[in-house]
Amino acid sequence: MLSNEELKKRLLDMLEQDKDFRYAVAGAIGYKEILDKFVALEERMNERFAKVDERFASMQEEMDKRFLELRKEMNERFAKVDERFAKVEEDIRDLRKDLNDLRKDMQEGFKRVDKRFERMDMKITALGARWGIMNEESVREALKGIVGEELGYTIGEWSIYDDEGYVYGYPSSIQLDIVISDGKVIALELASHVKRSDPFTLKKKVELYRKKEGKEVSKIIFVTPFIDDDARDACNRLGIEVYTA
Repeated sequence: MLSNEELKKRLLDMLEQDKDFRYAVAGAIGYKEILDKFVALEERMNERFAKVDERFASMQEEMDKRFLELRKEMNERFAKVDERFAKVEEDIRDLRKDLNDLRKDMQEGFKRVDKRFERMDMKITALGARWGIMNEESVREALKGIVGEELGYTIGEWSIYDDEGYVYGYPSSIQLDIVISDGKVIALELASHVKRSDPFTLKKKVELYRKKEGKEVSKIIFVTPFIDDDARDACNRLGIEVYTA
């Protein structure tokens, strides 16, 4: 049996003398080094893949958490939107009810006003039957009483001296019956008989009132037992309401 020294000497001789053997030994040594490097590389890659897996797991956990928070926030917002829509629907129902009540009140009010105008027309008709024995001033006072009684209007007289002659074309005293109702100004002309020129004169009086007082007149009304056809046509053209027998 060879000793270690003898074995080592023979191996060195073979490496020196046998070329093929020398290459075989060198190749075996190089292959082992390559294997060692592959093993080391695999270990490093495994470590990196483990770290990547950890990062992905952390990112996935964070994304899941944020998604749950977002879904919770969206659910809360949708709940608030539903509440607001429910409130709007309730307000619409209340508004519809208020409108229906208002429509009902207005219809009843219109009916009462219609009845008052009917009674006023009847009284004007009766006044017209007695017109032949009454003077102009008496008729005006009677009409003023009818309007005040049936419509609840308080009639005041607006007087001014028209020094520019705006109404009649020459300076003169102007009188106009004025009613203030619900903050609105109504101009009245109470006359025993309305002729063709009277609507134009009344319109001029109202324009002068607007100019001098700076107030808008919402309605112009003639109250009379008698009105000529051409005067009625003029009232229609000028936007003047007529209450007559």
